[in-house]
Amino acid sequence: MTHIIVLRFSAMGDVLMTVPVIDSLARQYPDVRITVVSRPWAKPIFEQLPKNVKFVGVDLHGEYAGYKGLNLIGRRLLALQPSHIADLHDVLRTKWLRLRLNLAGLHVEHINKDRRARKTFIEAPVKEQQRTAIEKYVEVFHRLGFTDLHVDFRSLYPEGGADLSAILPHFDLSARPERYWVGIAPFAAHQGKVYPRAQLEEVLRQLDSRGDTRLFLFGAGKAENEDLDALAARYTHVESMAGKLQGINEELALISHCKAMLTMDSSNMHLASLAAVPVVSIWGATHPLGGFLGYRQSMEDALQCADLTCRPCSIYGHKPCLFGDYRCMTGIAPERVVAQIEKYLR
Repeated sequence: MTHIIVLRFSAMGDVLMTVPVIDSLARQYPDVRITVVSRPWAKPIFEQLPKNVKFVGVDLHGEYAGYKGLNLIGRRLLALQPSHIADLHDVLRTKWLRLRLNLAGLHVEHINKDRRARKTFIEAPVKEQQRTAIEKYVEVFHRLGFTDLHVDFRSLYPEGGADLSAILPHFDLSARPERYWVGIAPFAAHQGKVYPRAQLEEVLRQLDSRGDTRLFLFGAGKAENEDLDALAARYTHVESMAGKLQGINEELALISHCKAMLTMDSSNMHLASLAAVPVVSIWGATHPLGGFLGYRQSMEDALQCADLTCRPCSIYGHKPCLFGDYRCMTGIAPERVVAQIEKYLR
């Protein structure tokens, strides 16, 4: 039997972007076994895919740390008797694993990250759409021989969203009578990807003043949780979900009932895409044409200062601002953000 092992350990958003591809592959090739190998946090997501998809979680800082851990992973993957290996990560860990698995006679293919094209994109005065991460993932499976694969994923949930009574039985819907729900994820890994605090608060103030919209704040980590709790305490219709949800499955279930989601260029953008929720995303140091816009998300909803020649600073947004003021973010007016969200509140 054909058995594909898929390797993608991080980052969170990149792992989430494999879901539309793997779901489509599993449905279009129902006789093929697929085993996804990734970080343990992703298990609840992949468990929602077709039955021919299995998940193996690997803790790269625990049992599978270091060189010995990689060899252990390799032995355990071989024990699963795969026929094909799809390396969707292409980092030192997966390069070592695919070398070992290739020597065992397996058909191994890996992602082409188009590093040269990325550099050209950063420097080009006129930005053109780059190949998306999803397109690169599909290419790997095409090279493995699954040439009929096309991505037709819609959502992890039926129309109307997840069954909250089953996934979040402790979530009291009656306590949230507002007509519309909007998710807001204000954090990102780098400062150049985070909307300034004062402007974010103005967005919250304007949306809160509508009176018919519940705003759910999402974040992780102790510092972020305290920050979100303090923010929510200032507004009537704003609620922090920090510490109230157990795992990514519960977060995604709640997001699936939102009319829209406001995010940075972050993993929450990709999470909302898995529930077919429209995302208004804010782009500062990075660029939505760089290949990482959320699956089936609209370029119209990707807010940016398009006339700044200094951006994008990089593909990942990790470089400090050349001018020190992050004008790529401060130049996006709160009124513009609110207006884009309100398109979905009608």
